[in-house]
Amino acid sequence: MSFHGHTVKRMLPKTYLRKHVTHDIHVALTYFKNLVPVMDRFVYNDGKTKDLMSLTGTIPTMFSGKTYNIPICLWIEETYPQTAPICYVKPTREMMVVTGSYISSNGEILLPYLQHWNKDECDIVSLLQVMVAMFGETPPLSMRPHPEPEQTSCGLQYYRQAEVLQDIDGSSYLPLAREDNEPFQQENESNC
Repeated sequence: MSFHGHTVKRMLPKTYLRKHVTHDIHVALTYFKNLVPVMDRFVYNDGKTKDLMSLTGTIPTMFSGKTYNIPICLWIEETYPQTAPICYVKPTREMMVVTGSYISSNGEILLPYLQHWNKDECDIVSLLQVMVAMFGETPPLSMRPHPEPEQTSCGLQYYRQAEVLQDIDGSSYLPLAREDNEPFQQENESNC
């Protein structure tokens, strides 16, 4: 889906530096075509919520000679470009977060580029380019291991609900069936 500058600008509340944010998003979408601008509710660590502009989608990353599409979300606060976007990897159900120097256990991206954000030198496209490079060195996500099918014990594989019967004399017994469904002969029976 193609987003023109005026579409993004209409999505932004007036509290944003609309012209600047629209330009940066438009440039980012030119280079990273799998990202989509979305106004959505962001939940801060203290539980407060706020409607923020986000760029959500995937960025292509080369790792070991293969291209992987890393799902991410960049939250752009009203204070952008003075403050850096809040960034997360967004694993699918088949993926899991790989924590490390630049990725927290909840998927937050903690790159030095974000920590040393400078409004005069940093922008969204450069941030995305840094992510592509860093994720190519150390992927932030991996596929979940597929559990091997559980092997049941022999006893559980052939377990059947035991039917306890009573003989005329009041004694209890378990009837046993042969593989050919023929009854056991009298000499094979036992009393316990």
